Amino acid sequence: MSAELFELPAGGPYLLSHSVGCLPRAARDRLEETLFAPWAAGGGEAWDAWLATLEQFRGGLARLLGGHADEYCPQTNLSSALTKLLMALPAEPGRRVLLAAEASFPSLGFVLGQMARLGYETRWLPASADLGDADVWAAALDEQVAAVLVMHVHSNSGVVSPVAEIAARARGVGAFSVIDVAQSAGVLPVDVAGWGADAVIGSCVKWLCGGPGAGFLWVSRERVGRLAPLDVGWFSHATPFAFDIHDFRYAPDARRFWGGTPSVAAYAIATAGLDTLAGIGVGQVFAHNRRLIAALRDSVPAGWRGRLDPTGRGGTLCVPLRPEEGKLVERLRAAGCRFDRRGDTLRLSLHIYNDLNDVAAVAACFG
Repeated sequence: MSAELFELPAGGPYLLSHSVGCLPRAARDRLEETLFAPWAAGGGEAWDAWLATLEQFRGGLARLLGGHADEYCPQTNLSSALTKLLMALPAEPGRRVLLAAEASFPSLGFVLGQMARLGYETRWLPASADLGDADVWAAALDEQVAAVLVMHVHSNSGVVSPVAEIAARARGVGAFSVIDVAQSAGVLPVDVAGWGADAVIGSCVKWLCGGPGAGFLWVSRERVGRLAPLDVGWFSHATPFAFDIHDFRYAPDARRFWGGTPSVAAYAIATAGLDTLAGIGVGQVFAHNRRLIAALRDSVPAGWRGRLDPTGRGGTLCVPLRPEEGKLVERLRAAGCRFDRRGDTLRLSLHIYNDLNDVAAVAACFG
């Protein structure tokens, strides 16, 4: 069973995969084999093994998310990745608008705000906008837009954006498109190349079960050559080991976004998550998620079922709560469920390691 591939926290159902995915059992051995053992045996000579681990991470992303390994670059987190991308855009007169939705993850909104220091302004789609409607995005896309940031899945509502349509419309007006897959990678089908986007950013900490610190960006081969990152280091260099301080040349692929000496541990752990999910299949994860959601909807009182409809949503059930429904939260906590609440929205995620027993325990709390 797939659940046996993960270490699950003790207690009631674990429903927090939208926040932190469970630890793959393979991760501990992977860290020992790829980080500690080469280090203990070779000291500084461990770098050959460590760099091979980073290449395995890039290859694992390509297997799961599409594209080619050389189009991926490890990043500390999404905010850093977005900052590097926006600062790398070529300056074009009259094109100084960044488009995003107010429902975007705030950390990325903070990045957009700082771009005002470089002469950009942010155009916000309002919180009330239907972000699942490509026409809403198209109406805000014009030749003043330098870049558009789109959440594939919005964390507070679960709404799925039509990213391929948005990317096509962005390209039609000459805007650079950046897609955030933090809440979709590992549970929804992702095809970075097939979407036609210019760049994709993500993190392994959630549905990919890779732990914190293993972010990434993907840049299409077609677009990478026109991007000139300011945040660089020797691993951004075409030949990192040339060691000529007067000669910097960008790496020809996504590595130009790397920067200085990389960490290794986070990516070793994350690769175990990528490999585990590749062995299961993201399609299987998605189908399992939908089966469990269907079982939950069938088990709760009829009045709740409309709020548990996954149509047009990601893997997380984002359930709006009315003021008088706070007792549901209390019952879930009493049952030992691991979940969270943002404002008046209850968030429940069902991953491959959840089962019908978890569904029954959650359904009982709905009364």
